[in-house]
Amino acid sequence: MDISYILNELGEDRDEYFRAVSPPIVQTSNFAFKTVDDLRKAFENEYGGWLYSRGLNPTVEILRKKLAALDGAEDCLVFNSGAAAIFASVLANVKTGDHIVSVKDPYTWARKMFDEILPRFGITVTYIDGRLIENFENAIQPNTRIIYLESPNSWMFDLQDLTAVAKLARSKNIVTICDNSYCTPLYQKPYELGIDLVLQSATKYISGHSDVVAGVLSGSSKQIERIFNSEYNNIGSGIQPFNAWLLIRGLRTLPARLERITRTTQLVIDFLLSHPRVEEVIFPLHPSFPQYALAKTQMKGGCGLLTFTIRTQSCETIEKFCNSLKHILMAVSWGGHESLIIPKCAGLQRADFNPELALHRSFRLYVGLEEPEYIMADLKQAFDVINDLS
Repeated sequence: MDISYILNELGEDRDEYFRAVSPPIVQTSNFAFKTVDDLRKAFENEYGGWLYSRGLNPTVEILRKKLAALDGAEDCLVFNSGAAAIFASVLANVKTGDHIVSVKDPYTWARKMFDEILPRFGITVTYIDGRLIENFENAIQPNTRIIYLESPNSWMFDLQDLTAVAKLARSKNIVTICDNSYCTPLYQKPYELGIDLVLQSATKYISGHSDVVAGVLSGSSKQIERIFNSEYNNIGSGIQPFNAWLLIRGLRTLPARLERITRTTQLVIDFLLSHPRVEEVIFPLHPSFPQYALAKTQMKGGCGLLTFTIRTQSCETIEKFCNSLKHILMAVSWGGHESLIIPKCAGLQRADFNPELALHRSFRLYVGLEEPEYIMADLKQAFDVINDLS
């Protein structure tokens, strides 16, 4: 399906709303019925029509069609956060006594679910280095029900061979779930590579403006309907119509934004690699990346998130660098219009900082929509501030 059609037309029946170019926000909590029989049918199959906006809503429906098509999937659900999409996708596919194989160091709220919530119900998790397919083979147990993936993840950008993992999982009747927030469906399509459920934080590139929190879960019609009728409605985690409308707006410019961010990111990487303070730049589509060949195989692009490490013996030097930035904001997330940075040491107590560990000297940088020279000038002046510090 042509991307221009998906972003500009799919799901939009303008004859239904006065030929308006932009679809309306159907800001209603519920829907009325003309006959008892119509209401009865809605009770019997809420997934088949409009009953209550906790479940289905016309504005959300437009968004769902577009996002499923972008993923190459049959259907999708849109949640009020990426964490909610993770929770529902996992909860829908496990029961007491089951086992999950997960890549190591997953997203914070996935990890909290695996370590703190699921063990209450007798569900265990094994963490592995997902870069090697044999690690999956060795970790699978007779009661393994899910393989949880992040490819790439959001700091060191480790990849998994999605086609190989999907093939292995299907041979053992195991459900695969992949977080695709880094790439977006424009740059990677895990569902088309055989992954069962694909999720992403729509807060990031789909929104593109840092003004919406949302999550997407795509998969087969059978899986999505089953999750809708249980976890999605029970948790009450569906996105609200206004936020869905904002995401539709964000989708209109997604290709243009990603194209610009990708071009700027390459320039920023070149600048960082040329700076004497920088020890390493980690980016999946740079030839220095250890899994570069795999990245080229299953990713069309890398967007704007990278990690770089500086030479220093001091946590204070790292803090001074960040505190000296004038335009790049210190904040979590990524995918919006603004460039962002996080130093790894922000998650450490100063006493625990170890300069021998490159990770402790690293920064996660998101390259936004600003002019490349604007971003690089800000980095340069911050480097100049710490020039004489150890």
